[in-house]
Amino acid sequence: MSSGAFGPAAAALAFCFLAVAAPAALAQDAAGVEQLTGTLKKIKASKSIAIGYREASVPFSYLSAKREPIGYSIDICMEIVEDMRGELGDDTIQVKYVAVNPQTRIPLVVGGTVDLECGQTTNNAERRKQVAFSPIVFVSGTKLMVRRASDLKSYRDLKGRTVVATEGSTNEAAVKAVSAKQNLGIKLLAVADNAQALQALDLGKADAWAGDDAVLYAMAAEAKSAKDYFVLDEYLSYDPYGIMYRKDDPALDAQVKHSFERLAETRELARIYEQWFLRKLPSGRTLGLSMSPQLQSIFEALGQPTE
Repeated sequence: MSSGAFGPAAAALAFCFLAVAAPAALAQDAAGVEQLTGTLKKIKASKSIAIGYREASVPFSYLSAKREPIGYSIDICMEIVEDMRGELGDDTIQVKYVAVNPQTRIPLVVGGTVDLECGQTTNNAERRKQVAFSPIVFVSGTKLMVRRASDLKSYRDLKGRTVVATEGSTNEAAVKAVSAKQNLGIKLLAVADNAQALQALDLGKADAWAGDDAVLYAMAAEAKSAKDYFVLDEYLSYDPYGIMYRKDDPALDAQVKHSFERLAETRELARIYEQWFLRKLPSGRTLGLSMSPQLQSIFEALGQPTE
């Protein structure tokens, strides 16, 4: 990801979405018995925490060759889970994985089926009306991936053509906005997930795939015919990712914020980033996406030591 591509407006994201410290996670009565509320009470009682994951959002949240959820967001969530086990004094709390997609992720969190959604979800004002978010874990943006053999060099070349995007995503909204603004008459093909989007592009059902830049680079790298795809330089939108969970839960807010501060202060956030974006993925391929200055500033604001 190009560090200069974001500009001053996007750099401001480094501080706009940081979670505010909440009250202490637990309160005690006169007898010293911990009184839990909200999600922490649910986790303590059920001895389980439900983690929402994506099946094909490389390298954030996807299924391994063994069909197990892995990725950058999953690793961060597992650190939060470990802190919750310690806070609740119960190492036997189990993780229950629940598959989500752009259409189901918010309803599943709001309805209580998913406790932490660990995918590639953009933190924006509209979504914050329904759910809460952790501090930012990644700063992404909507770009377009095309077949290398095509003549497409810019979104302006897509007049009257078809663009595929996952339904309910900020990418879908970005395509609609740029098409209306530029009077391009783009035909939008909405699909359920990233795997279907890549398939639509591969089969010629769409001329371009609108997705988050890091995911496009990763999916292209992981594809069997990686050299057949090309990601255009232009950004259609900027999107800060966060871990999503139920709102109006100050105890959970405090727990998540505490975990992020610990991970930042110990440089564990940076290590997890390096593992998924700079080192070899389980497939053996490497993305080579250096941390953006915006994300580095966010981690430093959380307590990560400056170099």
